[in-house]
Amino acid sequence: MDQSRLSKKERHQLILSEVRRSASIRISRLALRLGVAGETIRRDLIELGDAGLLNRTYGGATISLVTSEPVIAERSLTMIEERARIGRGAAGLVEKGQIVMIDGGSTTYEVARSLSQLKRELTVITNSIGVASVAGANPTFRVILCPGTYDSREASVVGEDTVEFVRRYNADIAIIGASSLSADGPSDMIPGAAAVKRAMIARALSTALVVTNDKFGRNSLERVCALDALSDIVTDREPQPALRAIIEAAGTELRVFSGA
Repeated sequence: MDQSRLSKKERHQLILSEVRRSASIRISRLALRLGVAGETIRRDLIELGDAGLLNRTYGGATISLVTSEPVIAERSLTMIEERARIGRGAAGLVEKGQIVMIDGGSTTYEVARSLSQLKRELTVITNSIGVASVAGANPTFRVILCPGTYDSREASVVGEDTVEFVRRYNADIAIIGASSLSADGPSDMIPGAAAVKRAMIARALSTALVVTNDKFGRNSLERVCALDALSDIVTDREPQPALRAIIEAAGTELRVFSGA
């Protein structure tokens, strides 16, 4: 392939791939790799940086990395309306009588809260105390709470026992959250959380990721999965065009529930 004839979208995808592979990269190397002028690469990095997909550095770029996250009690006090819209939107993906896996998190809790207001006769499998409590308030729901090591900061359980328990079940849909979402897929900062999410994804026919817009264009400690492992991404605002294009190329349905 003649690299100099690549479209901007294709060039952006290659740049992100190179930066992910090397963690950081120089403009001169990217220009040589893609066979275009350094000024073209510089403009590309500005666009990708504005989209939050990478951090520009002097003469190059690095991946944007999230290294910490507030506890769930603090997160639940922020972006309240945005999470509520996402919760209502994601609840609409669940049909009557289905088996639903829901992992711990402030946004997944809102999904469970919206579901609990509907007569759907669901079976809910979760590792979250909060999700189990709100789902259990609906008399038509059967709630299965996973065993495991309790994390008081997240009000959920994680660990090998949790993962093995999840693997015993089949589900119609898994609804998961994440600390971050980038071209590399969702990632998470909570120790042990990514393993539970992956177990749920593996046992479900479809997976919906629920994330607020502040998670876009960042990476956290542990990658959960690739974008093409997700059936849907439910959010409250359109991502930057560069990230949206990558999501669409992965075959993932983007569902935006804005306040407008």
